[in-house]
Amino acid sequence: MKRPDPSARESAGGKVVLLVLGGLLLLAGGAYAAAYVAAGDKVPRGTSVEGVEIGGMTPADAEQALREGLAGRVDRPVPVSVEGRTATLSPTEAGLEVDYAATVADAGGGRSWAPGRLWDYWTGGGDQEPTVAVDGGSFDEALDGLADEVGTPATDGAVAFRGGEIEVTDPAPGTGFDPGAARAGVLASYLSEEDDVVELDTTTVPPEIDEAAVQAALDTFANPAMSAPVTLVFGDSPVQLRPREFSAALRMRTEGGALVPDLKTDKLVALVDRGVGEEDEPVDATVELVDGRPKVVPAKPGVTYDPDDVNSAFLQLVTQEGDARRMEVEATVAEPEFTTADAKALKIKEKVSSFTTYYPYAEYRNVNIGRAAEIVDGTVLEPGDVFSLNDIVGERTRENGFTEGFIISDGIFKEDLGGGVSQMATTTFNAMFFAGLKDLEHKPHSFYIDRYPVGREATVAWGAVDLRFENDTPYGVLVHATVRPATSSSQGVVTVSMYSTKTWDITTKTSERYNHRPPATRTLTTPDCYPNSGYSGFDVDVWRYFHEPGSDEVARTEKFHTSYTPSDTVVCKEPGQKGA
Repeated sequence: MKRPDPSARESAGGKVVLLVLGGLLLLAGGAYAAAYVAAGDKVPRGTSVEGVEIGGMTPADAEQALREGLAGRVDRPVPVSVEGRTATLSPTEAGLEVDYAATVADAGGGRSWAPGRLWDYWTGGGDQEPTVAVDGGSFDEALDGLADEVGTPATDGAVAFRGGEIEVTDPAPGTGFDPGAARAGVLASYLSEEDDVVELDTTTVPPEIDEAAVQAALDTFANPAMSAPVTLVFGDSPVQLRPREFSAALRMRTEGGALVPDLKTDKLVALVDRGVGEEDEPVDATVELVDGRPKVVPAKPGVTYDPDDVNSAFLQLVTQEGDARRMEVEATVAEPEFTTADAKALKIKEKVSSFTTYYPYAEYRNVNIGRAAEIVDGTVLEPGDVFSLNDIVGERTRENGFTEGFIISDGIFKEDLGGGVSQMATTTFNAMFFAGLKDLEHKPHSFYIDRYPVGREATVAWGAVDLRFENDTPYGVLVHATVRPATSSSQGVVTVSMYSTKTWDITTKTSERYNHRPPATRTLTTPDCYPNSGYSGFDVDVWRYFHEPGSDEVARTEKFHTSYTPSDTVVCKEPGQKGA
C-alpha cells in the first residue's frame, strides 16, 4: 500500500486556510462596505456644536441646524470687563462670522473610506468647536474701540506754538488690556450658550511720545525757533517776522516715536504776503492809531517771489542764531518811496490837540459829516505839507457818498449836495488852531452859527472856498477824525485830534462882539425859499498865543478878525401873492 505524500497533505491544508481567510476577508469587506454605506456623508453620531445637535445629519441638514440653532447668538454682543469697567463688542463690527460648511466638515461630515472617519461616525463625534472666520482689520479696530471704553488712553507728549509761546503737553501712560488675551477670550466666549463676561487684566499702555521725545523736540527745534525774529530780505527791503507772528505757521507732528518740525505753508505764505505789497505794488509806510496811540505801519516792498524758496528753508532758518536768522530771497522787488525809516523820522508820538463840536439831528448831517470825517481820518502831513479839505474830501457828490443838505448862499439857507460838511471844517480848523499849525486859508460863515466858537470857525464850498493850513513844524502830523451820529434825542458829536511831537502850547483870547448890524427882511417867491428869523451881524477878534511847551512866555501872537453879516429875515410867499 502506497503511503500518502506529506507535501501533498500540506498543500491541501494551505488551500483550506486560504479559502477560510478569503471568506473571512470577504465577510469583513462586506461589513466595511456596509458600514461605509450606512455612514454615507453624515456627521458622526452624537456630534454637537455649542449645544446644537447635528449628529447623524447630512452636511446640508447639519448646516441648516446650526444656522437655526445659533441664530440668536451670532450677532449677540460679547461683554468684556476690565477691573469693573464693562463694555460690549459687536461681532458684526468685529468681523466675526461662522463658517457653517467648514464647521460641519471639521466635525466629520462628508464621505470617506478612511477607517478613522467610519470609526468616528459609529462611535460618536462629541462636542465640536465652531469654525469662525475673523476679519483681522475689523477685529483689531473693534478691540481699539473697546480699549477706549474700558481703558484709559495714553497721553502722548506734544509741543505746540501759539502767539510766540511754546505749549507743552506732558506725556502720561494709559491703561488697557493685552490684545492677544482679549482676542482669545472673545473668540472663546462668542456663540457660547452662557452669556459669559470676558474678564481681562489691566495692562499699562505707554505713550508713543514720551518725555525724552518732548525734551528732544524742545532742545532741537521749539526753543531755538521762538528765541528771536527771523528776517527775509527782498532786494533792499527786509521783512522781519517775529515769533508771535510766525508761530502760527509752525507745528510738530508725530513720526516714528519722535516729534518732528512741520510747516503750515499756507499760513507762512499769507504772513510773508502781509509784509509785502499786494499785487506786486509797493506800499508806503504810514502812521496809524492803534489802541489810541500812534504807531508806525511799516512800508511794504512790491515783491514777486517763489513761495517754495521760503517754505523749503524756513524750518532750518528758525533754528539758527544771530545773523544766520536772516535769509536773502530771490525776488523781483519794487521799493516803496516812503520807507519805514521815513515814517519813524516823523516822530508822531503824542496827541497835541483835540477839538469837539456838536450838531442837532438831521439825517443829511449824519451822512455828510460822517462821510467827510471818514475821508479825513488818517491823513498824515509831513513837515511842509499843506492840508486842503477840498483836495482831501473831494467834490461832494452822490458817487462820493454825500447827499443834499442846507448851505448858506448869498446870506440865506439853500439846499445843495454836501450841506453840513462845514461842521467838519470848523472842527478841523480848531484842532489845527490849538496844534499851532500855520493857517493858510479859512473863511468863516457869512453869518454866525451859534453852535460854533465865535470867530474860530470855517466853511467850505467845492471850487470856491477851502480850508487850508500848513504843517510848519519839524515833525509829522496825524489827523484823526470821528463822528458820533445824532439821534432824535441826542446831539451828534464831531471830534478832530492831531498827533505829533509837541511844538507849541496855545492859548487864546476872544474880544467882545462889536459893530453890530441889524438884519434886513427879504420876501421870496422862489420854490427853494426857506423862511428864517433874522439876527444881527457883528465883528469879533480872536488872538492865538504861541508858547514854548511848558512856558508862560508868549513867543508869538496871531490875530484873526471876523466880520459877520446879519442873517436876514426871510419871508416866503406864492408868486403873485400880495407883498411879493
